[in-house]
Amino acid sequence: MLLGLMVTASLPATLVAQESPAVSPFEDALREPADDPPVFHDAEGVTHEELVERLLRTEAELAELRAMQHQAPAADPVPEPGMLAALRDRWSQVRDPSIITVDQQTHSSATKAESPKKWYERLSLRGYTQVRYNGLLWEADGSAPPHHVGDSGIGHNQSFTIRRARITISGDVSDHLYVYMQTEFAGSVPGSPDANHFAQIRDWYGDLYVDDKKVYRVRIGQSKVPFGWENLQSSSNRLPLDRSDTLNSAVRNERDLGLFFYWTPEEAQDLFKYVLDEGLKGSGNYGVLGFGAYNGQGGAFAEQNDNVHIVARIAYPFELDDGQIVEIGLQGYTGKYTVLSAPILPLGVGPAARPAGTLETGNAAGIRDERLAATFVWYPQPLGFQVEWNVGRGPGLNDLQTAVVERSLSGGYAMVMYRHETEEWGTLFPFARYNHYRGGHKSERNAPYSEIDEWEWGLEWQFNPQMELVTGYTITDRTNTRALSAGESYRQYNGHLLRAQFQLNY
Repeated sequence: MLLGLMVTASLPATLVAQESPAVSPFEDALREPADDPPVFHDAEGVTHEELVERLLRTEAELAELRAMQHQAPAADPVPEPGMLAALRDRWSQVRDPSIITVDQQTHSSATKAESPKKWYERLSLRGYTQVRYNGLLWEADGSAPPHHVGDSGIGHNQSFTIRRARITISGDVSDHLYVYMQTEFAGSVPGSPDANHFAQIRDWYGDLYVDDKKVYRVRIGQSKVPFGWENLQSSSNRLPLDRSDTLNSAVRNERDLGLFFYWTPEEAQDLFKYVLDEGLKGSGNYGVLGFGAYNGQGGAFAEQNDNVHIVARIAYPFELDDGQIVEIGLQGYTGKYTVLSAPILPLGVGPAARPAGTLETGNAAGIRDERLAATFVWYPQPLGFQVEWNVGRGPGLNDLQTAVVERSLSGGYAMVMYRHETEEWGTLFPFARYNHYRGGHKSERNAPYSEIDEWEWGLEWQFNPQMELVTGYTITDRTNTRALSAGESYRQYNGHLLRAQFQLNY
């Protein structure tokens, strides 16, 4: 520094002002040394030239360090994921399809104006498949052939079946329109004894949101009819393999074509979403209040009269002080139902004939069909209870098996379940259910009057969000609702079943 000051002082002022500030004073001293520069030594005997050389070297190293500090490190090239990596990533994100549905129908998923997307970028694709095995362990002497309205795989000469194979496309295509399309690829054609796995529409509707918080919506198309909590619960999320006949007999396939209005406050939306996100076996978001009009004949079935059914439902979910979530509900519908018929031998004797009071015997207007049902759900945290009961009047075959008339009906189910989460082996759901029904099965040919008393014990084992196994043991005493061309139709099937189902979510 002393040398720099001496050199600067010896130069004219104009020369000093013209020097570039980027030039080091030490370089200046080397380039223009003074005449007869003084030679001096420090205490260690270092000369002037050695000191300048050291300082220049140090300054160069500092400049190099500064340049390295400000230079952004080169990013390592990231290879694009291959197909297997992409599938692995997608598989790890798969959950029960009903969880995605309730997420999309919650106010928090509303489209944000600051991040607009094209309509096709807002759609999700998902689905699930259920493969079943039904084993007949025991039949009572004189029992009718094994049969179950909810599962055509129960019977002699049956083993493995594909119960459901669903693909769903859904999402908000705009701020005020949500679409939902679900197709079943394991359907059977009525009247075909040996043909299965046809594609059928299960749901095909649009939700028109009045507000951007999804509180008020109008649903147009084919969808689930808001009657019965278990009817609304997705089959991908239900514990028992089949729905209870007592409420499921109200709406064929749980669905119909119509127009519905739903009101769901934001707090209720959050609660409906929470019970599904937490794996508590919820039924989804079908409003705190819902009402509408629908054909009445049942999903995927042609309408047969000019009458429409009217339905209304109130569901109130709430959380207790200890965090326990409870839901209570009340629902009802009214309308007229046209019964289709098939020839039978009344009580197994006489010539085959179609019962009176059906479409084919001149009653196209239909028979009064109305029910009222109550629901109570204590979500499994970890112990849970589920009870539903309904009463009403509807089409039913008379005791002589000669005519379909208006008959009273009643029945319900009660179920207890327990949720046990493990650290390494997934989640276990042991359950037990009792099912009771007395009334007509209006969607079956001739609307046979059914008597059902059934016990079922089972265990659902969720290995992970993508796979689960359900096993169950059933003791049943139920009416075989098939119309037989010979012998007496609609006798009781009394037997024991061992059943299993493996489900894949994707």
